[in-house]
Amino acid sequence: MKYITVEEASKKFELSARSIRNYCAQGRIPGAVLSGKTWLIPEEAKKPERINSKSDDSSIENSKYGNGLVSFINESPVACFAVNNVRNILKENGYKEIKENQKYKFNAGDKVFMVRNDTTLLAVNIGKNIDDNNVNFHIIASHADSPCFKIKPECDGVTDSYSKINVAPYGGLIAPTWLDRPLSIAGRVVINKENGVETKLVNLKDMTVVIPNVCIHFNRNINSGYEYNMAVDMVPFIACDNKDKSFKSLLADRLNISKEEIINFDLYLYNKQSGVIWGENSEFVSSARLDDLECVYTSLMAFKESNNDNSINVLYVADNEEVGSLSRQGADSDFLRSTLKRVCMDLNGQYEVAVANSFLISADNAHAVHPNKPELTDKDNKAYMNKGIAIKFNAANSYTSDAISSSIFQKICSNAEVPFQFFTNRSDMRGGSTLGNLLLSQVSLMAVDIGLAQLAMHSSYETAGTVDIKYAVKAFKEFYQSKIEIDGNSYKIAK
Repeated sequence: MKYITVEEASKKFELSARSIRNYCAQGRIPGAVLSGKTWLIPEEAKKPERINSKSDDSSIENSKYGNGLVSFINESPVACFAVNNVRNILKENGYKEIKENQKYKFNAGDKVFMVRNDTTLLAVNIGKNIDDNNVNFHIIASHADSPCFKIKPECDGVTDSYSKINVAPYGGLIAPTWLDRPLSIAGRVVINKENGVETKLVNLKDMTVVIPNVCIHFNRNINSGYEYNMAVDMVPFIACDNKDKSFKSLLADRLNISKEEIINFDLYLYNKQSGVIWGENSEFVSSARLDDLECVYTSLMAFKESNNDNSINVLYVADNEEVGSLSRQGADSDFLRSTLKRVCMDLNGQYEVAVANSFLISADNAHAVHPNKPELTDKDNKAYMNKGIAIKFNAANSYTSDAISSSIFQKICSNAEVPFQFFTNRSDMRGGSTLGNLLLSQVSLMAVDIGLAQLAMHSSYETAGTVDIKYAVKAFKEFYQSKIEIDGNSYKIAK
């Protein structure tokens, strides 16, 4: 898709540049995306019509939240870019980056964050009234990674005249959704330096690769249960007659360095298609990576807009949830535990007491009732898009929610005037898990698992509700600004 600038759109529509920016922010120019601080408008976009009904007001509000999420996702093609996106937004809102491997003295009133291995971020906003008698944490955790394909270290392959890239599946992806669409490559590259190495984030926006389907004439079973072979069917091609030009050479050309300077890389395929807002009242958003960047985005928006003088607000964005979190930057690492201990120590608080007075929201999207397969959901505990936050339960403790933690979150939703619903899998179907239980294995605190209802989870292009974006931001802000007191079997939740 070709885009024009705000100034070019201003001339085309005979409107002021300010009006164009307002229309973009309100979602009244379909397909407009925010790149950094600049709006890009589709070349074929039409002049927006005037507002004349209440439904238009609703549509504008839905589009505003949806377009904010789409812009965030467009700038977050893979986990390291999502974390870098969060980093930049926090800095713009007065947060200071500190280094995990350097000494730092945490103090009341601090607004700081740390990044581990480029792909996990932990931010804290320490209340001004925090002292050694009332150290407690309000934590929202989500994950920045999504199912995709990772490029192997030695990745060059040739079949007939096609230059191909050897990849491996990352996470439980839906393979057919990656076929016959423009894909690109992003991640980080490790570059050789005289005294060591240096990492560089890379988004090869101008490079397109495709994983082609076999035509139905050569595969008559393609619509009747064909099983895709990850090593054969799911290999992208990048060029023709390019035997003398390796992938590393193409990568080096775009980085303006020599091929020999590239030591290694963590690179992934991603879906290049931008998200869209749709529905009669702009109530739906379809995009890549809604799981779990929707929760990353909504928790970030709430975190940057919240303060609590009597608590320590924590934003935790983890990596590797889709592959089990077993890494030094995953939820099963010591990152959260060690940071909370550092904060407690510097504030002269007792770590065990602080954790016992703390609360965690594990935020990862939930399955919406499917329009064509409603029978796949539990008959009584089902989640719908745009009908509120889904509180997730599992009898085998795949989720952290129990009667107490969910009730506390329900009270928070009620205080925020946000609807909620319950989700469980059918009893004869195995459900998924998320990062909450793994975090609790590191830090034992009260926790609830929640999500925003969506369709086609783990597809390369998913669908969710724009109204739920607003609900999540409101509920998360209420949580960050609440006072939760635990006294035996009594729990008080106040603003």
